[in-house]
Amino acid sequence: MAKHKVGTREEWLAARIDLLKAEKELTRRSDELARRRRELPWVRLEKDYRFETDDGKASLPDLFKGRSQLLVYHFMFGPDYAAGCPSCSSIADGFNGIVPHLAHHDVMLWAVSRAPLKKLQQFKQRMGWTFPWASSFGGDFNADFSVHVTEEQQRAGGIPYNYQRPGDAAKTPARTTKSDGPGKGAAQTGTDVPTYARERPGMSAFTLEDGIVYHTDSTYARGLDGLWGMYQWLDRAPKGRNESAGYWLRHHDAY
Repeated sequence: MAKHKVGTREEWLAARIDLLKAEKELTRRSDELARRRRELPWVRLEKDYRFETDDGKASLPDLFKGRSQLLVYHFMFGPDYAAGCPSCSSIADGFNGIVPHLAHHDVMLWAVSRAPLKKLQQFKQRMGWTFPWASSFGGDFNADFSVHVTEEQQRAGGIPYNYQRPGDAAKTPARTTKSDGPGKGAAQTGTDVPTYARERPGMSAFTLEDGIVYHTDSTYARGLDGLWGMYQWLDRAPKGRNESAGYWLRHHDAY
C-alpha cells in the first residue's frame, strides 16, 4: 500500500491544473528576475588576470575565444585537492553537451579552478569531460570573485560569501545538503574539511566590448541550483531530492 496520498485521475487532474497556475507564476517571476539581472550595471575590470589552459597561457580576454560573452563556473578544486569537489563535478557533468550550443550563440563557458593545470587535465580525463577548464593557480581571480579564502582568513572568520558576512562563513563549506556534507565532500577530494572549505562554488559572467572586459554578474550557493541539471530532474521525480539520509553525491565513476 502506497504511503503517499492516492486519488482518482479526476482528483489528480484538478490538483495538477491548480499547480500549473503556480508554475506559470514562477516562470513569469523567473523571466522578470532574468531581466533585472541583465540590467545590473557593468563593472570594468582593471586587473590583468592570467590563466593556464590546454592551449597555453591566457588572459581573461583570451577566454572569450572571439565571443562577446563569457560564463565562468568557479569549480571547487584547490591546489591541495586530489580530485574535484563531487558537487561541482555533478554540475560539470552537464557541460559537455551545452558548450558547443553556447559557443555558437556568442557565449563561451569555462570552468576555472585554483589547482595546477596538470591536476585539472588528469581529473578531466578521468571524468571524460571535454569542456574548457583553466587553472588560475597563483593568481587573485578566485579570491577577487569570492570563491577562495586563505587559511588565515578562514581562521579569522567573517569572510563574505553570497553577499553576506556571517561570523563563520569562511569555516563552513559553501554547498552542503546535510551536516555530513563537508566531511564526505572533503574525503572524496582527498583533503580535510578546512582545506576543502577554503574553496567555494559560484558562477560569474563577463562581457567584452572594444577590448574592455566588464564583470556583469556573479551567483553563489543556492543561486547555482538553476544550473544544476540533475537537481532540475530530481525536483520532478516522485520523491524529489530525497536527501534525508545525508550527502549522497559521488563522482559519476564512483557509484
